[in-house]
Amino acid sequence: MLAVQGLTRRFGGLTAVDRIDLAVEPGTLVSVIGPNGAGKTTLFNLIAGQDRPDAGRVALDGRDATGFSPERMARLGLARTFQHGRVFANLSVIENVLVGAHTRLRPGGPLREVMGALFRGGAEAPELREQALAVLARFGDRLLPRLDQPAFSLSYANRRRVEIARALMLRPRLLLLDEPTAGMNQTETAEMLALVRDLKAAGLTILLIEHKLDMVMQLSERVVVLDDGRRIAEGAPEAVRHDPRVVEAYLGASAVGRVPA
Repeated sequence: MLAVQGLTRRFGGLTAVDRIDLAVEPGTLVSVIGPNGAGKTTLFNLIAGQDRPDAGRVALDGRDATGFSPERMARLGLARTFQHGRVFANLSVIENVLVGAHTRLRPGGPLREVMGALFRGGAEAPELREQALAVLARFGDRLLPRLDQPAFSLSYANRRRVEIARALMLRPRLLLLDEPTAGMNQTETAEMLALVRDLKAAGLTILLIEHKLDMVMQLSERVVVLDDGRRIAEGAPEAVRHDPRVVEAYLGASAVGRVPA
């Protein structure tokens, strides 16, 4: 589904992503972990088209997509969320989710035309609203009772849920989740874990950045570890958890050999 080869991004004298290779098979969940500043979000930006690499290649389902714009990547079936949640604060919950359908309306047209078709009752609006309600139902009673509330009035956790719902409304083939549980308490994290597990069970291909390692260990087929922009380890979750290079990256060299099994 996704193949990254030699991906590199430099900012002046800093190499934020250094010759990264990464492959994600259809229907699997691969996690990218590493300490703060390891290059995880920059890697996502390069894959999703928010940034352009200095070297390397991104292929989606066998097609070279290196340097494609975010809109073009979305039309190929890639959706993403962001490390610091991004919602349209003055739009309602349902309107935020409907924005995710933009790739299915007026290809290449301005977003204002797409939104006009939705919000002024265009021919597509009733069907898309039903689809949006079905997406929101995945979140139980967290969002459905708040359909017409502006996003700025929501709790932090619910804004994150709205962002994920909007990504799902795109009907992605590949979903990039950047720290979906950041700032969530234990109950909210457990709900998000259950949602991601359900999406995975439904066959969605997922690339996940997450600092909560218990979640990573439960969900991932494979884990890729970055440090200082480089891939330092990759493999099955349990193998990666006890890799001395990973322990050192997270806890320091003095911790190697002292991590309990």
